[in-house]
Amino acid sequence: MLLDLLNTTPVLDDGQHDVLAEEGLSWLTAHDQPASDDELRALIAARDALQAVVRGEEGSAALGPFVEGVRQRAGVDATGVTWELDLPEGRTAAARAVLAWDGLRLSSPGRLRPCANPECRLFLIDHSKPNSARWCSMAVCGNRMKARRHYQRTRGDR
Repeated sequence: MLLDLLNTTPVLDDGQHDVLAEEGLSWLTAHDQPASDDELRALIAARDALQAVVRGEEGSAALGPFVEGVRQRAGVDATGVTWELDLPEGRTAAARAVLAWDGLRLSSPGRLRPCANPECRLFLIDHSKPNSARWCSMAVCGNRMKARRHYQRTRGDR
């Protein structure tokens, strides 16, 4: 859900789109999140804050309002101790997204990053062993950037 959320502001041929503004309630439903206007407003704000944090434009403190009031509750069942999240109503999806970001930050530091193409607004999670992926898609952004560099090199020789 986190990567899908971050990538809801793609740049297409006719400019930047906001998938949440265009079809937010159905996006929430498709991601098994409560679908309400309050949830959507909070999710859009959380997405914008997460994008800024991942791009390095904001510090992680910008995410604080989305996890305010989140609690973890212990329970016991036949298998042992279980943990359940108590999430604030109207900010459930936003809180889950921020918690997912933090989990990824801890388990895979530096793996979530923006695409290296300055014209692209997408993000990627680098699954490569050397942690060297730079583009959201090698076929699209990677190819464009390599072609652009090649063109600049060959044009500069003339």
